[in-house]
Amino acid sequence: MTREIAPSTVEWILAQARAGQPPDVLLKPLLDEGWSEDDAVAAVEAAVRDWAATGSRDAGLPPAVRVPSPVELNGASVLRAGDRDVTVLANLLLPRVVVFGGLLSDVECDELVVLSRPKLQRSTILDPDTGDDAVHVDRTSAGTHFPRGGSALVRRIEARIAALLDWPVENGEAMQILRYGPGAQYRPHHDYFDPAWPGSTKQIARGGQRVASLVMYLNTPAHGGATTFPDAHFEVAAVKGNAVFFSYDRPHPMTRTLHAGAPVLDGEKWIATKWLREGRHD
Repeated sequence: MTREIAPSTVEWILAQARAGQPPDVLLKPLLDEGWSEDDAVAAVEAAVRDWAATGSRDAGLPPAVRVPSPVELNGASVLRAGDRDVTVLANLLLPRVVVFGGLLSDVECDELVVLSRPKLQRSTILDPDTGDDAVHVDRTSAGTHFPRGGSALVRRIEARIAALLDWPVENGEAMQILRYGPGAQYRPHHDYFDPAWPGSTKQIARGGQRVASLVMYLNTPAHGGATTFPDAHFEVAAVKGNAVFFSYDRPHPMTRTLHAGAPVLDGEKWIATKWLREGRHD
């Protein structure tokens, strides 16, 4: 690619990216100018990367690390994830969010719920001082987990996720299953371990930082229960079998991955979550 984007167009593209606009909006001014689609995609991606790198240097932050990147801008609508085809329903560049359709079958969703229901306990968060689990008012779900490779069902889903995201199975944490009853929610938070917290050291020692999250919906609540991204003014409806993926290339709010589990207003919500690390998590 030899063409350059006009500075005013770069500023407009970055403003739209920060606002959470989808890829086709970011590409439109270049396509209207006669750019080829491949050149336009490459130019937009380069502009956003340069902006992120400049912001990182100016803020004295560490450089970005490699993260899973399952979908390109204006890419394929259907992806082969090992044993199953998965559709791309939405694709945001900043924050890096991808909504997948049909990642899990109805049977897999139902089986995870049945296996989890008798094991549920009150959900916890990371204590910022000790690095241990602690009950907190911001998180009012109940949950359990399945160790990596702990059953044929878990191994099949983990292999599918690894193929879809091109990220090693061994870099994933245990699969966490959560149930949100009426009124339950998880207030806005980040999934990475804040380096300013003393308790983060203990967690980072086991496989490095978290770099991505995948939330899989095991049922469709009657009302409420969306996954929201307040900084991007974007929300993902909880639909059985679908999933939302988001990555964060550094532990900082500039990734715009602040998110929340909105309150369930009617019925219940079940999800399965996989957090992905930089390295092997043991």
